[in-house]
Amino acid sequence: MTAPVITVGPDATVAHIAEALTSRRISAVPVVDASGTVLGLVSELDLLARTGRTARDVMTTAVISVTSDTDIEQVRRILVDSQIRRVPVLSSGRLVGILSRHDLVGRMVEWACGVCGETVRGAHPPLVCPKCGGSEDRFTLEEQPPGP
Repeated sequence: MTAPVITVGPDATVAHIAEALTSRRISAVPVVDASGTVLGLVSELDLLARTGRTARDVMTTAVISVTSDTDIEQVRRILVDSQIRRVPVLSSGRLVGILSRHDLVGRMVEWACGVCGETVRGAHPPLVCPKCGGSEDRFTLEEQPPGP
């Protein structure tokens, strides 16, 4: 999950949103009100497909979200079945993070500690092995044997 989340208000201009997406190298931004409630989402596709001057004009309002305790396998199914790229993560109705396909793909990478053999999943090797304390430079990408 990515947190904190870059957000915009409903009155943010399309130009401001486009600048945020390009400068931050992200593909969408949640639209939230002053209390942190998600009102919608503006993606690159929304900016290209819809006309308007503000987030309120171009945002997708039918946003699929998950809670902070949603099982990661359920999140994967939601992303695949709904053919969406990301889901806002809510806690007590407020935005606390965002989970993207990129985040889930990063969880598929497995690193092996060269000292003790402990494996850790994540897009990047850990700074320290949770088992033996070995440093980041001791981790190598764990290669899975090809399937049948």
